[in-house]
Amino acid sequence: MRVVKLLVGNEPRTVADLMDATGVTRTAVTEQLSELVAGGFVRRGTERLVGRGRPRHVYSATETALLLLFVGSQQLLVPAMWNAIEEAGGEKLTKRILDRVSRTLAQHYRSRITARSPEKRLRQMIGLFQEEGALVEAVEQNGHVVMRKRSCPFISMLDEKRTVCCVDQAMMAKVVERPIRRTTCRLEGDPCCTFEIASRK
Repeated sequence: MRVVKLLVGNEPRTVADLMDATGVTRTAVTEQLSELVAGGFVRRGTERLVGRGRPRHVYSATETALLLLFVGSQQLLVPAMWNAIEEAGGEKLTKRILDRVSRTLAQHYRSRITARSPEKRLRQMIGLFQEEGALVEAVEQNGHVVMRKRSCPFISMLDEKRTVCCVDQAMMAKVVERPIRRTTCRLEGDPCCTFEIASRK
């Protein structure tokens, strides 16, 4: 976090700059930068020096690092926005906005889904989540595909009514083209949220 805070909002810095700022060894700084680059928090670039000197690596913070630092602000802002919408337009307006948001998110994935059956569409959607860096996997349970969402991109947006959970579940149902049922929930003490295609009645 010390390295991230030094990079956010500043010009790209070299390993030497970060050594001076943190007071730690080159090896320690290099190892930390490698982990931060792998995690998507830091971007490595190349800077050419004037004259015959060799190009040097410089490091800058990514947008992911900004989200990491200001996640607390999101936890305040998003619930305040939902409350304002409900106060301004009531439950009817809130439902309209939820539907619009879930449809917009669904379109992001639907355009890349080629399968026809709900189960295969679910598997493809899981693959797209994985490409985006989410910790999500498909497991077989009782002959059905279950999606385990070990990470949640919306966790910082959670409010008391779990509005964003409704958006997420509605979005997945629109992509799969069948209702999606949550079978476990991390907010109720389970290790992660799991989802499966709801059976037809």
